[in-house]
Amino acid sequence: MSFDTIGLDGRILQALAEEGYTTPTPIQAQSIPAALEGRDLLGIAQTGTGKTAAFGLPLLHRLSQGGARPPRGGCRALILSPTRELASQIADSLKAYGRHLGLSVAVVFGGVGYGPQRTALARGVDILVATPGRLQDHLDQGTARLDRVEALVLDEADQMLDKGFWPAIRRILPLLPKPRQTMFFSATMPAEVAKLAGEILKDPLRVEVTPVATTAEKVEQKLIFVENSGKRGVLAGLLRAEGVGRALVFARTKHGADKVVKNLAADGIQANAIHGNKSQPQRERALAEFRTGRAPVLVATDIAARGIDVDGVTHVIQHDMPDTAEAYVHRIGRTARAGATGIAIALCSPDEREKLWQVEKLIRQEIPREDRRQDVSQPMHRTAGRPDAVKPAGGGRGRPQQQQQRRPQQGQRRDAHAPKPQGRGGDAPQRRPAAAAAQPERKDRAWRDADFRDGGNAPAFLRRGH
Repeated sequence: MSFDTIGLDGRILQALAEEGYTTPTPIQAQSIPAALEGRDLLGIAQTGTGKTAAFGLPLLHRLSQGGARPPRGGCRALILSPTRELASQIADSLKAYGRHLGLSVAVVFGGVGYGPQRTALARGVDILVATPGRLQDHLDQGTARLDRVEALVLDEADQMLDKGFWPAIRRILPLLPKPRQTMFFSATMPAEVAKLAGEILKDPLRVEVTPVATTAEKVEQKLIFVENSGKRGVLAGLLRAEGVGRALVFARTKHGADKVVKNLAADGIQANAIHGNKSQPQRERALAEFRTGRAPVLVATDIAARGIDVDGVTHVIQHDMPDTAEAYVHRIGRTARAGATGIAIALCSPDEREKLWQVEKLIRQEIPREDRRQDVSQPMHRTAGRPDAVKPAGGGRGRPQQQQQRRPQQGQRRDAHAPKPQGRGGDAPQRRPAAAAAQPERKDRAWRDADFRDGGNAPAFLRRGH
């Protein structure tokens, strides 16, 4: 199957071709035809499987065919997301896919001022991507309305449950029109999520995609612990090493990819970047120079790397750890193709350790590692309920002063990733400590790691159910 045969608007197909997409992922191939018919969807899939296009492409197609104008203060389609980062990512993708349609897209989340959001809502938007808490604030203030919504998407529903968004979602749903299309996506299906799906979906098509959990057998994996400030030097040293032919370097963002290329040029290493901001001729030239060896280093983002299928890639180097564990598997699969061997090296800074733990949990193995941090005297621990906290040396229970944050007052919301709330602009209500303590331990939290110790010793995993 190709996107050309699904029945999407020709202007959407043009944008997909410009992005380098020709073949849908499994969840896209199963979801898009049914969504184009107006059916409700229940998708069970991890982040990184192509969910945004699975619901975004049929959504754009539907809105482009109607010809209706967005209502002032409201929207024609609403997408709810658990974090502002994901909301922004979804909005960017929809703008790219719908660049030739003339549809408007706005993002609403906490941690920033209300002014620009009020202005966008007052004009009316075709697609609104929002976190539940900030959207509820706008509804309470009378600066948003939902009575003209034609389609609703709930993305990462289980994450929204974990982050305490359920009360806000329960208040938002009754404000939506009953005749509408609803698409519901979740990586897991706990009882509360399944109950809500049963309440809001009408005869849905269930699409389930099994996450990738295996790595290429002939890929030699390595891990290097290093501070962010030291990644430039480590990367340059790796690329100059003997035996490096074509090397594919992964960066987390488009800006980050450009910065890596700039630093490599300053270090005397020829490289090109490929990402969504590059034009099609620029992408084709970068790939051609990569294949011929004129620029044997290609720096890419995860999305742009989907279309890269080049034999002879000897090394995959992850300058930044990926946002999802599945993306790690897809990244290292770019080497060791057609029976060849390959080396995959990941650079992991202290603030990326949670991503590393998720990768090793998914692939069920410890990646051989070495520690190149300048200061390895203070070990890093995974602390219960606070994966972003660093436990000080000596076993103390406190946190370093620079990591302490003010707790919001009872009843005050805050964004899932905002450093501190701004008025009522957060996205999730703060849970009471006692209630959090009463929560049963989740299965995917039933493991922990010991220190990243000097000398490259691997952490000791204590796993249940594996």
